Amino acid sequence: MNDVTDMKNYYSLLISDWEKAIAQLLEDYSIYAPIENSDSIDYEFIDTEHIPEIIYNIPKPTTPLKTFFLPVKENLTSQGKLNSKRIIIGTPNCDIQGLGILDEIYLDKDYIDHAYKTKRDKTILISSSCFETQEHCHCMIYGINPYAKTIADISLSRVDQKVHLEVLSDKGEYFIQQLKDKTAISNSPESEIKDIELKQSKIENQIIADNPGLPDYKKTGKIVEKASDEIWKKYSSTCVSCGACATICPTCTCFLLVDKPNFEKVRQLDACQYPGFERVAGGEDALGALPRRFQNRYFCKYVWKPQKFKSLACTGCGRCIEACIGKINKNELFREVAN
Repeated sequence: MNDVTDMKNYYSLLISDWEKAIAQLLEDYSIYAPIENSDSIDYEFIDTEHIPEIIYNIPKPTTPLKTFFLPVKENLTSQGKLNSKRIIIGTPNCDIQGLGILDEIYLDKDYIDHAYKTKRDKTILISSSCFETQEHCHCMIYGINPYAKTIADISLSRVDQKVHLEVLSDKGEYFIQQLKDKTAISNSPESEIKDIELKQSKIENQIIADNPGLPDYKKTGKIVEKASDEIWKKYSSTCVSCGACATICPTCTCFLLVDKPNFEKVRQLDACQYPGFERVAGGEDALGALPRRFQNRYFCKYVWKPQKFKSLACTGCGRCIEACIGKINKNELFREVAN
């Protein structure tokens, strides 16, 4: 947990002042935040009318954060750069940590993806601590807290009629300076910081209690390697190859680069669960069989990516379980193989 003696990084203001400040920030930024619709919570473009509807401290928007930086379809040559600065509010830490591996891939010093970098540079990320949990949340099992301490610029916690903002980066400090120019803001009292930490600790314990027997990230890689062919056949039997698990995942990042007339290049989201994902011109397809495609995704996340990257390729958000048409629960698979 955060050391409450480091109070200089915590600022607070009344929710009414926060909402007025957001309205003023709309003059300089495009702002996105989670809004509750009829049956889901998802990011929406915010105008003054939507500000009071913003959802805080509840997991998790349907759409993963990655779509702000890797759109489903993007013309890399004719769309130009992202012109406006933007603020994304209310992102849970499972999504924030998902950017870790995307940053490693797309901001590699030898192969910087400039379209991705431009979006990252012009975005202020205000993460939201989770004060609730959902059925398939399992971030803590993989060592990810339900509140941000890295990658995000600000960690936000709303308690009663106050908003508390913990600064996590230089961009976060710059954001606080902008707030100070627009409204009354002060350092959070130690007692209120402790209250936030108690709420965070309660959710940590709840997530652990809700996932008995689920192996951690490193152990999962080992059991994936030893899983029999029968396991992959069993759990892939209801898979319809829709690719929902990969497209909604905050860390899956496969894409096609399509050449268009006039030397245009279009990057389009792809998924290893699609038939023909590895099919080559001669017709050969190493992942032609459904169980092989199904197995490939788990090897990618838990075996191959850890060999190459420091960041986790699964952040325990549970979206793949929720989105699966075939009702496949990867955590049930892992528990079965672990036992």
